[in-house]
Amino acid sequence: EGLTRKGLATRARIVEAAAELVLERGVNATSLEDIRTATRTSRSQLFHYFPEGKPDLVSALTQWQAARLLGAQRPYLDELDSWESWQKWREAITAYYRAQPFWGCPIGSMVNELAGSHDQVAAAAQNAMADWQRLLQTGTEHMIAAGLLRADTEPQRLARSILAILQGGLLMTKTTRTEEPLLDALDTIFLTLRAHAVDPAR
Repeated sequence: EGLTRKGLATRARIVEAAAELVLERGVNATSLEDIRTATRTSRSQLFHYFPEGKPDLVSALTQWQAARLLGAQRPYLDELDSWESWQKWREAITAYYRAQPFWGCPIGSMVNELAGSHDQVAAAAQNAMADWQRLLQTGTEHMIAAGLLRADTEPQRLARSILAILQGGLLMTKTTRTEEPLLDALDTIFLTLRAHAVDPAR
């Protein structure tokens, strides 16, 4: 049965508040009671919107975080067909993470924390990461088609490397609570892209 407009708004409010708690504390350290208190909802309300309890709720907030993360990179993430568009993507990524209340990547942190456990929740986080990698791969394919990257470039491998470098920088950013590791990672991503360029000097 579909939710009313008010019900959808209540569910969205719970998801957003839960996402902030999980980003600060981690999935395992955030209880349903913590979320209930933060959102001023009853236990019955939580289970009305999330019948499976915490797994349902964390899956929903993972999808919300993923949509927010990918949305912050658009439209550039969908138009990575020039060096200028990659630079715009870099600026969007930097602005997004600078605006986060806590350091690090919400999706990457959840993938790391939930690896090997919470199948439903881990799958949602892994799917979000896979979607991100596919969009980056499409961008590298556009660059090859535009004659900016060499024809022998392997798009899937390059996209995987870009995401791995970025996630490593974000992990160090979370640990050091400074943005320098993120900026260094983005520099390295551009060096990696340039290494595959038809004209590296451009």
